[in-house]
Amino acid sequence: MARSADLSHLPAEPNLFVGRESDVEELVHLMEVTRAVTLCGAGGIGKTRLAMRLAARVAPGFPGGVRLVELADLEKGQLLGHLRGALGIAGDPRHALAGRRVLLVLDNCEPVIAECAELCSDLLSACPGLTVLATSREPLRMPGETVWRVPPLSLAGEPARSEAVRLFLARATAARPGFELTGEELAQVAELCRALDGLPLAIELAAALVRVLSVRQLADRLDDRFRLLAGGARTAPARQRTLRAAVDWSYRLLSPQERLLLRRTAVFRACWTLDLAEGVCAGPGLPVEDVLPRLCDLVDKSLVVLDGQLAGEARYRLLETVREYALEQLADSGDEPELRGAHLAAMARMGAQFKAVVAPGVSTAWGVMERFVNLFDGLKPEIGAAADWSMAIGGPEVALKLLTDMRYLLVASGRPLGLTGRLDRLLALESPRVRPELRGQATILRGELAVLEGDLATAARCARTGVELCRSSGDVYGEAVGMILQAQSTGEQEPLHLALEAARRSGDSILESFAQGTRANLGLCQGRLHEARRAFEEVLALCERLDNHWGQSTGHIGLAQVARRAGDPATAKRHYESGLRLLRHIDARQQIISCLSGLGRVALDQGDLAEARSRLTEALVLSRDAGLRADIARRLEAWSCLVTAEGDYERAVLLASASVALRGRRPDARTEDVLRPARARLGEQTVSLLWSEGAAMTPDEAVSCALDGELPGPRAEGAPATPAARASRLTARELEIADLVARGLSNRAIADELVISPATAARHVANILSKLGFSTRTQIAAWVIGGR
Repeated sequence: MARSADLSHLPAEPNLFVGRESDVEELVHLMEVTRAVTLCGAGGIGKTRLAMRLAARVAPGFPGGVRLVELADLEKGQLLGHLRGALGIAGDPRHALAGRRVLLVLDNCEPVIAECAELCSDLLSACPGLTVLATSREPLRMPGETVWRVPPLSLAGEPARSEAVRLFLARATAARPGFELTGEELAQVAELCRALDGLPLAIELAAALVRVLSVRQLADRLDDRFRLLAGGARTAPARQRTLRAAVDWSYRLLSPQERLLLRRTAVFRACWTLDLAEGVCAGPGLPVEDVLPRLCDLVDKSLVVLDGQLAGEARYRLLETVREYALEQLADSGDEPELRGAHLAAMARMGAQFKAVVAPGVSTAWGVMERFVNLFDGLKPEIGAAADWSMAIGGPEVALKLLTDMRYLLVASGRPLGLTGRLDRLLALESPRVRPELRGQATILRGELAVLEGDLATAARCARTGVELCRSSGDVYGEAVGMILQAQSTGEQEPLHLALEAARRSGDSILESFAQGTRANLGLCQGRLHEARRAFEEVLALCERLDNHWGQSTGHIGLAQVARRAGDPATAKRHYESGLRLLRHIDARQQIISCLSGLGRVALDQGDLAEARSRLTEALVLSRDAGLRADIARRLEAWSCLVTAEGDYERAVLLASASVALRGRRPDARTEDVLRPARARLGEQTVSLLWSEGAAMTPDEAVSCALDGELPGPRAEGAPATPAARASRLTARELEIADLVARGLSNRAIADELVISPATAARHVANILSKLGFSTRTQIAAWVIGGR
């Protein structure tokens, strides 16, 4: 039997062990309660290094010793002899290990995985004092095994403190003594580590290159990561000297069907479900019934990541490094065009399925709608990829049909999902297969996306063109949708009446609810609160009959806005809370933000500053995380009112200015409500300077200013000065009419007072409302009185 000292065999760590502090602690506790632990993970994720650190930590608990056995270069039939050699024995390992408290570390088990499982099972049964710590790209699948998936290095929290960035900095400093990260480079390194999936091997290979490349050069060249990251240590195992070698080694260990499925899944840009894998990846060499078992194999082998759920289905993805490799294999196979065509067809089928459940007369439970909402939201990169392939082959009709089929999802969600530019390019392609009604509906959809982005001129142009195309081809639905867009972009009422009639004739309740919603919003914007309330109530009633929670939330939000403007905060709060409750299980960010912001505004109106801050914080964080620039601007306006109420006049001016600049608008009366008290406390000159600084802030800086109180640096040259005083925004005649409005005069009474026609008086009042950003005469009166 080998002596105890002979069994204590762990190599010294070659350099500083970085990160994984919590992982090591968790594994130390795990080793106390189980006798077989397998560290599983992708190639290059750091399984061996973690196992060595863990073994060193727990070694004092194994008086019989610790023995490392390397298995990476073995072939079938060699395991037992190799283990005897590592233990320094000639006989049965069970006899050598029996009666002793020993830790056996088996590194890289995958080449002999089946033999390893059988041998470990036998040893653990015969040797009660034995504990096995294995590393493998797939589980051993033996009785009593605890599989611990090794995660990528963390990128959470402050970049400089994240595990991935700390590893990069440690290895870069070793490669180039004195290396330091500037603020800009820190963000670049964090993005570089994210693009490398937090894989320690990839990060170490990249960090070693700072001896010859800047961080920016590294980031710019990462598209060709396998050629770039090809300079590992000469003394490292061959499979760890380059990133390609690490992935190559895993690929060579796969069966033919596993290789086939892996390269076919590379067609998915971000993620997929089992249904999609069966629909896209099945084919020659891989029958549909074999997709699931091979997918299970790839998950076990750490090449496919099981990444939570998507609309109640398991979601899968590839690490970006693995996907780049699989894409190369797919291109070399010659099957890429066929696979991309299958991917496009699968997305188109999903779009057609959604269109069927929202067809006129179809009764669809909200659970079904909710699934589609979450499914399409999770698959938005795949929708973009499908559209890109449709353009690449010069056949825009399938992608145009896909996008128009899912128009309600795009428009109702308030997020164009990055499809605006793609839709422009698809529409620019000339194809005889694109029917006039399809082109018309796609053009109208482009206008609807323009409305979401605040581009009403483009929306109006698309509405005109789209309506003409749909009308000429007899597409009643498309024409009605186009007329709703026309009303949204121009404020015209007649197209809206025609759209409502068409929706009612066809029995299309969803279309009718959209038309009523547009009517309600126009009424709200133009100060016709009774009309807006009636229309929002109709939206709510229609959507309740449809069991459409999304539409119901829209109705509640609209009624809340009407109630708040009418001075009824209790009703406003009740509707906002009702709208929020309906949206628990979908990512309806626009509506959620509106509800949270509305609740914050109501709390602010009622003087509950703590509640206002809580709600407005949630709304601003959601807007920032979603990258919704217009929403960020609106939330900053609310924040400027909040910090004014809190007495922080400097920040109030900064945030008001940032809001105005981000929206590309002129200051209005709400801005003046912030500036007036700021001028009184700080003085005109200070407010001017603050306004200039706020206008120069980026969206991220403005959000940090609101949430964290971070103030910007000095004013940039050429930044705009403080907004004009309130009097200069209205003409002399408009100021005169505003005073008469404040005295309670009607349009007719104003006309009699000034000897003008009632129509002229009405036009002046409308101009005043527009310039000041108001919707009611009461607001004009309050503004005039407040400025006296």
